[in-house]
Amino acid sequence: MGARYERDTKGKIINAAYRLFSAKGYEATTVDEIVEASQTSKGSFYHYFESKDALFSAMTFVFDEAYQKLEEEMDPTLSSYEKLIYLNREIFAHIENSVMVDMLTRLFATQLTTHGEKHLLDRNRTYYRLIRRIIEEGQHAGELSTEFTANEIVKDYSTLERGMLYDWCLCDGEYGLKRYAQTRMPLFLQTYLVKKEK
Repeated sequence: MGARYERDTKGKIINAAYRLFSAKGYEATTVDEIVEASQTSKGSFYHYFESKDALFSAMTFVFDEAYQKLEEEMDPTLSSYEKLIYLNREIFAHIENSVMVDMLTRLFATQLTTHGEKHLLDRNRTYYRLIRRIIEEGQHAGELSTEFTANEIVKDYSTLERGMLYDWCLCDGEYGLKRYAQTRMPLFLQTYLVKKEK
């Protein structure tokens, strides 16, 4: 029960905070409100997070839950290239429609200033494990080039996504994130496609 209970408790706190931050904003949300909304305790809160800022930097948990859902819904017959395009399109649509720009901006800011664990770069996240698996499958199937390691392609892919998200935040969400990514991500991924002989 131990590990599962801890994961559920931490997840409850993060999800409650996400809902409150989305509804009220970060500054207006208190730790007491997060504890009440998550139906946990202040002791549990401070067991996992030393502060509200530390909690905010763990918001990647919410995105990883979205990736798990997308993985379950994804058509397994798609090529690795199509799977990567699908994930990028769907997660960017989710962010554009459900995540406030200032929340994403603050998430980037906490990752830039934190001295501890940088959750966005945690290679054990669902995000990285899923992208790496798809790329490795694509290389094994002869769809993606083996000139680069899977880890190198993962780094390039994730860097491009972060760059697009960062620019979208800088521009205060003034353009369509999903639409912009649909024109750029295919161009980027074509670099790694194995060219079929005619």
